[in-house]
Amino acid sequence: MTDAGLTFAMEAHDRPVPASERAVLLDDPGFGRVFTDHMVTIRYAANKGWHEARVHPRKPLEVDPACAVFHYAQEIFEGLKAYQLEDGGVALFRAEQNARRFARSAERLAMAPLPEALFLQACRELVRADRDWIPSAEGGALYLRPFAIASATYLGVKPSDEYLFMVIASSVGSYFKGGAKPVSLWVSRDYTRAAPGGTGAAKCGGNYAASLAAQAEAIAQGCDQVVFLDAAERRWVEELGGMNLFFVMADGSLVTPPLTGTILPGITRDSLIRIARDRGLTVREEPYALEQWRADAASGQLAEVFACGTAAVVTPVGRVRGADGLDVAMPDAGSGSVAETLRTALVDIQRGRAPDPHGWIERLF
Repeated sequence: MTDAGLTFAMEAHDRPVPASERAVLLDDPGFGRVFTDHMVTIRYAANKGWHEARVHPRKPLEVDPACAVFHYAQEIFEGLKAYQLEDGGVALFRAEQNARRFARSAERLAMAPLPEALFLQACRELVRADRDWIPSAEGGALYLRPFAIASATYLGVKPSDEYLFMVIASSVGSYFKGGAKPVSLWVSRDYTRAAPGGTGAAKCGGNYAASLAAQAEAIAQGCDQVVFLDAAERRWVEELGGMNLFFVMADGSLVTPPLTGTILPGITRDSLIRIARDRGLTVREEPYALEQWRADAASGQLAEVFACGTAAVVTPVGRVRGADGLDVAMPDAGSGSVAETLRTALVDIQRGRAPDPHGWIERLF
């Protein structure tokens, strides 16, 4: 039983994917394409609270066409990984931070917040059920996708009084085969990701849907990712469509845009800040202008730029371009770069290869 007073019912899959077929899938799972046998569901009703916690075979949903999520977009999600440790065990990394952010996202979307203990137990139960789906190859992990939708049936602009929380899992390999290569960024001038007072700090699907037109523009311009500026002045660098940004200065210090409510508070971002400070590096959370980026790159004051997130961990930035003729190439930091050093330090903690001074790892078995 969880701290929320719920016991998870377990319904094992009567026809799980055969071990031989699973082995083939895990040989090269890619990212977000291979799904495990089970899922978790928990229901909410205003007159019952959270109830009916189940681990059961993964299956399609049956929902009414008037389901509130389709019409008013009350939906939030998270992303975290279960890692295979060096000694063969399995652990979650800072899952309590995902639980906390999930609750904050729910409050911003006027949804019923899921108790953090229930979020964590749901993730643990699914990992236990589908442990065999964790790839053993370097970089492999079990990616967990907890999410919640407004499930009441009505047409009317108001918060739902029913919600469905679910967790599904996907076997994933290294995000970049052969190692991370520098990405190119396109500066969006016509689109913004979030504005003050909006949902920028919440992890909701609408934020990502709003970024897709800008991302398509970036691809059309021959770039890998879009980088957004602030909505008020179109001057300050904020984040990519799904990753936070760091700037490494020539003196070894780091600058990252501050969390003012328009940027998602990334857990990888926070982890890298703490690791950098543990190593004696100065990290400043302060506004950084696009023109400053251009000037610092030209003067040599800017040594590296990298993006970070749960999926890719750390990704170096090689170039930034824009419609006004902006075209700035970053120097090749090579091996031993700050980005590579921080990434290695973080991954070693996640995999149990290095001490865990902050207690970030929760060993499940």
